[in-house]
Amino acid sequence: MDEKIRKRDRRPEKKEGGRGGISFSYAVPASVEELVGRTGTRGEATQVRCKVLDGRDANKIIRRNVRGPVQLGDILMLRETEIEARPLNKAGRSK
Repeated sequence: MDEKIRKRDRRPEKKEGGRGGISFSYAVPASVEELVGRTGTRGEATQVRCKVLDGRDANKIIRRNVRGPVQLGDILMLRETEIEARPLNKAGRSK
């Protein structure tokens, strides 16, 4: 009965014998090439231009938003490389 429920719910079955199996998702390394600026409502994220080092989009330069400390030459592990962040507005707020 338990096996039928698992098939219907499409949930992966837990491995027997071990506690709490660790699973990792595929990620692609990308090198930070340029720091564009701060973004977010309170400036909590940094927009960077990074060069994808591996995978289908190798050598492609994309714009991403990064939370936390980041500097030139850092390696980011990206789960997807198709979606780019919107460019920052250079004009800022108008009054």
